[in-house]
Amino acid sequence: MLICGIDEAARGPIVGSLFIAGVVFEEGDVASLQTDGVKDSKLLTHKKREHLCGIIKKKAVRWKIIQIKPAEIDEAVDGNNALNLNWLEANKTAELINSLKPDMAIVDCPSPNIEKYTAYLRKLLDNKDVKLVIEHKADVKYFPCSAASIIAKCAREDEVKEIEKKIGESIGTGYMSNPICVEFLKNNWERHSGLFRHSWQPFKDHKAGKKQKSLGEF
Repeated sequence: MLICGIDEAARGPIVGSLFIAGVVFEEGDVASLQTDGVKDSKLLTHKKREHLCGIIKKKAVRWKIIQIKPAEIDEAVDGNNALNLNWLEANKTAELINSLKPDMAIVDCPSPNIEKYTAYLRKLLDNKDVKLVIEHKADVKYFPCSAASIIAKCAREDEVKEIEKKIGESIGTGYMSNPICVEFLKNNWERHSGLFRHSWQPFKDHKAGKKQKSLGEF
């Protein structure tokens, strides 16, 4: 049996892309992931994640990463397409399952309503017989899902490095809980507008603040 773990990284930051990874293993290889030290990416150091990423990719039957850039996230959150971030993730998750063709897919569910999310996802699948295990905290409970979380997180970290190399300064973590990121947004929301998620409230606040300031000049 081919088992696929699916998880995302960078759902919440204001800078950069959301990454969703799918990793397929032979059922007999799943137990060895524990021996390798695979666990939820948030419980690992950057160095350990990078080390495990190579092991996972070699052990996997196949794997795939989908990058969702800020403009696509903004269209889902604020656009007129009747989507939201959860359904956007479901669409991409279905794309992964249809591409990777596992017998079973274990998905870390982003939605509070697992039943509704599962029904929506299943409608999008080419193979209606795929067994779905969709749970909260699946990246903690199931090793294939933990492996996917590592692959996705490494892709996110690589993107952060690329962004910082391109612009020549640090973005911090890209999350608004990080002071470096807060300062980066304050100074660069116009100059590097394409890096940001415009549908996130802090970006909207800066944009509205400028508009208000401009109106006050009359």
